[in-house]
Amino acid sequence: MIGRLRGTLLDKQPPWLVVDVAGVGYELEASMTTLVALPGVGEAVSLYTHLTVREDAHLLFGFAREQERALFRALIRVNGVGPKLALAILSGMDESAFIRCVMEDDVKSLTRLPGVGKKTAERLIIEMRDRFPHWEHPGELGLPAVSQEAQAGGRNQDPLVDAEAALVSLGYKPTEAAKMLSGLDEGLSTEAMIKAALTRRMAG
Repeated sequence: MIGRLRGTLLDKQPPWLVVDVAGVGYELEASMTTLVALPGVGEAVSLYTHLTVREDAHLLFGFAREQERALFRALIRVNGVGPKLALAILSGMDESAFIRCVMEDDVKSLTRLPGVGKKTAERLIIEMRDRFPHWEHPGELGLPAVSQEAQAGGRNQDPLVDAEAALVSLGYKPTEAAKMLSGLDEGLSTEAMIKAALTRRMAG
């Protein structure tokens, strides 16, 4: 099991990234929350990881915080929730926001996430409610602020196109992704655009 990687960030094309560790490039998939918090390409990075082994592939997922990985692992144990949906959930809201939704039976907020219908939201609330004994105070998770330098990291040539592609990969329809990105500052990085679009979606 690969539990953590420390190396140099080689590439960042949401939702994928590549980390060089002693000459070996590890390709990982990550939530938008983690991608926004990453440093720029060429800088040192350390990520918690989760390895999923399937018959046709070995999939590696990266997380900026151990709490995010813990929530990912809890999510994929829920019936009907796979890694892709778990990442979509983590991209749309951080750990504290998700915990609040569960504790407050906030089905409406959960159904704003791609791939989460009413039945899935209700299942998440029922199955996850008893899994947060050590996360009873969401405000004490100590989530880090994202610096402007971190948001500006990466080397995408067309941030708007890449942001739309990343949202589609998370499960949003192309027309929905385009609407979420409409009117955003074109000077933003891809990661910042995606985060703004997801925030707008959740607020709506």
